[in-house]
Amino acid sequence: MANNNAVYSTMVRSGRTTYFIDVKKAKNSKKYMQITESRIDVDSKKSRSTIRVFAESIEQFRQAVDEAASSAKQ
Repeated sequence: MANNNAVYSTMVRSGRTTYFIDVKKAKNSKKYMQITESRIDVDSKKSRSTIRVFAESIEQFRQAVDEAASSAKQ
């Protein structure tokens, strides 16, 4: 998922699902995080979903993800 406005990119594979986590720079020079889930369904149909988290919400988002991950581990 290369893009000329990408500041950071990484990928996580999990079975038929791949997650792309990118930090990008918007036209106004503000950074945001984009998380894309790309998956192949049982009938080989591809689907993709994307969320964007802007800089002012990233800390709250990270805390919520950390709490959810801790809850899932228990």
